[in-house]
Amino acid sequence: MTNIDQFESVFKAADKPQFKLEQLALKSVFVVTDLRGDEAQAYDTAVRGFLDLLTREGDVTTWRLITADEYEDVAELTRLVESESPDLICTYRNLQLAIPDFPHSLGVFVDVLTQVVTMPVLLLPSPRMIREGKVRLGTPDVVMAVTDHLTGDHRLVSRAACFANPTGQLFLTHVEDEATFNRYLQTIGKIPELDTDFARVAILEQLLKEPHDYIRSCRDVLQEVAPQLRVEELVTAGHRLSDYKRLVDEHSVSLLVMNTKDADQLAMHGLAYPLAVELRETPLLLL
Repeated sequence: MTNIDQFESVFKAADKPQFKLEQLALKSVFVVTDLRGDEAQAYDTAVRGFLDLLTREGDVTTWRLITADEYEDVAELTRLVESESPDLICTYRNLQLAIPDFPHSLGVFVDVLTQVVTMPVLLLPSPRMIREGKVRLGTPDVVMAVTDHLTGDHRLVSRAACFANPTGQLFLTHVEDEATFNRYLQTIGKIPELDTDFARVAILEQLLKEPHDYIRSCRDVLQEVAPQLRVEELVTAGHRLSDYKRLVDEHSVSLLVMNTKDADQLAMHGLAYPLAVELRETPLLLL
């Protein structure tokens, strides 16, 4: 390696993205249901309780309950949402399905809302789960932001922090894709000039160091605006569905925050879809 290469490596290693808090402008909220009458009102009350701390200061000027009487198909609901452009959509899986708790999909309404409209979707447990007491919607005391590329994702961290109870816990979670990492190591192992053992240790160390440094900057900023919020770090390698589910279960997460949109595809981003399908009792904020 030349001196120039060494200097460039040191310079790049020292260039660490610093977290910048993005304020959440939550002025309008839509609660979308396939219910009517008292059942719709009961679900609306549950959602209000979940968002109580976030909306308590009176910044929300429009709170709209959309019942089954106001739309018949996906196109009609999409037009309604796009025409009024709420800052947040709150709903649940399998809207308008004859089997509302069908465990293998989100349903076409949620699929379209999470991919076509630009605003975030708060995906909550079904009204039946809440009504039967299987799930209690309370203030999100334990919020987890999870991604495979946390460094520089100011929007993800900011949204997670805004939804968290100011006296609760915020887990900033980076899960490095172990399968991809191992595939590159297999390629490195076929190149005689490269030391595979050294590459395994050095590359993984650098991959995990970057989110670690970024989380430290997140903690410094968030401590100023929410000094009682405990910002925790979870940086690991894995990326299987079971790894994410284990993290959610281990820490009793009350709100999971994920990116779902991918500029290169119409389907939901990465592991977000299977997670959204399987974590049926955990509220999810889908960005």
